Amino acid sequence: MRTLNTNEMTQQFDNMFMAPARAYMALSVDYTEKMINAQMDASKAYFDTGVAQMRQVMNVKDAEGLRSYMESQQKVAKELAERAKGDADKVVSLQQDFIQKSQKITEDNVKQAQTAASKMSKTA
Repeated sequence: MRTLNTNEMTQQFDNMFMAPARAYMALSVDYTEKMINAQMDASKAYFDTGVAQMRQVMNVKDAEGLRSYMESQQKVAKELAERAKGDADKVVSLQQDFIQKSQKITEDNVKQAQTAASKMSKTA
């Protein structure tokens, strides 16, 4: 009669289910942190730009000041468009990195399961 080795079963359970789950959760937490930081950085930059624009318009006192303010708006619009493009590129890059790493975790887990299944079929 075969004895039941609970330590081996526990180790196999950990290797097959818990270790990949921990790896995926660590990846998810890291991804979430990076996304939130990117969003906070973008929000701060947009807020700062908005406040600067409000301060600038409050200083308009004559037609020349208004003309100067309106001319500066083209530069601000261009900078905001570039910032938005950069922020979008950053988000896409973070998402692609997350997808690649999660696929790697899945592939590694499948390989490990196939190896374990092969070992079990040979010992059975």
